[in-house]
Amino acid sequence: MRIISKAKDQEEGEREEMEASVPVVDFQKLSEEEELKKLREACEKCGCFRIINHPIPITLMNEMKSVVKFLHDLPLEIKMRNKSTIFDSGYRPPIPVSPLYEGLGIYDMNKSPQALEDFSSDLDLPTHHRQIIKTYGQAINDLTAAISQKMAQSLGVVDVDFDFKDWPFILRTIKYSFTQENMGKLGVELHSDVGFFNLLQDDEAVSGLELLDDSGLFKAVPPKSGSFLCIIGDVGHVWSNGKFWNIRHRVLCKDIITRYSFGAFVSAPRDGNVEAPTKLVELDNGRRYRPFTYEDLKKSRNRTGKRMGEVLDQYRIA
Repeated sequence: MRIISKAKDQEEGEREEMEASVPVVDFQKLSEEEELKKLREACEKCGCFRIINHPIPITLMNEMKSVVKFLHDLPLEIKMRNKSTIFDSGYRPPIPVSPLYEGLGIYDMNKSPQALEDFSSDLDLPTHHRQIIKTYGQAINDLTAAISQKMAQSLGVVDVDFDFKDWPFILRTIKYSFTQENMGKLGVELHSDVGFFNLLQDDEAVSGLELLDDSGLFKAVPPKSGSFLCIIGDVGHVWSNGKFWNIRHRVLCKDIITRYSFGAFVSAPRDGNVEAPTKLVELDNGRRYRPFTYEDLKKSRNRTGKRMGEVLDQYRIA
C-alpha cells in the first residue's frame, strides 16, 4: 500500500475516516544521504510529499494568498480576459461537470516576462500585486528546479546537467467554492496530474484533498501551514523510468468555506520530449516507456477521457 494511514476517532457505529501520512522532506537537509533517500522513497511509494524548511518566506506565501483571493474576487468579465496560450493555461470558469472549481493561470512566466505583463494588464492589476506575483513566480521556479535536481540525484542521475529552471510551468491559482448544498460533492474528479509534478501551496486551514491508495481507499490530506505539497504526475512517472508514482487524487467538499490552492504546475522539458534520461535507462538495464511528446500525452488524455494515467499504457515497452 503506497499511502500509510491512521484511523481517526469517530462516533460509535460510523466508518472511520482514513488520513494520509504524507512524507515530509526537509529542504535544508537534502544534501544529506538520509534525506535524499527519504525523498526517493516518497516519490516511489507515495507519489507525493511535503517540503518544509524551504527558502520561500512565509510573508511572501501569505502575500500571494491575498493576491489569489483578490484575483478570484474580480468580476467574471475581467477574469475571462485571462486567455489560454496553451491548452487549459488560462481562466477556467465553473462548469456543470465541475461547478465548484475555478482557475486562473500564467504560462511560462519564467522565460517570458511578457506573459506576466499580459496577465496583469488584462486583469488591470495594481502594481503592488504584479510585483508579488513576479517575486513569487521567480521563487517557486527556483524551488521547483532545486527539488527536481534532487529528485534526479536520488535516482543516481548526477552526472547529467538538466536545466530544470528552463522547464515551463503554469503558475495556477485555484478556488473551490464549498457551500452547504455542496457538502460531499467533488471539487475535482479523481485524476493523476499530467505533468512532471505540481508544487502546491495548499490551503493551510481548509481540507478537501484526498489520495487514492492501492487498496482503493481514499485518504484525506491534512493541511500543514508553511509547507508546499509536491504531487508527481504522468510525465514524472515516465521520466523516472516508471519509478516515481503518479498518484491519483481528488478534491472533496468537506467544509463550508472557500478553499484556495496555487503554485507551479511543471509540465515537461521545453522541447516537449518525454523520456527517461539515458543514464537512468542504463542503471535500470532498459527503457520502460518509449519516448513521446507532452502534446501527444495531453491529446490522448483529452481524446479518451482517461485521466488516471491509463493512457501511458500505449507507450509502455513490453
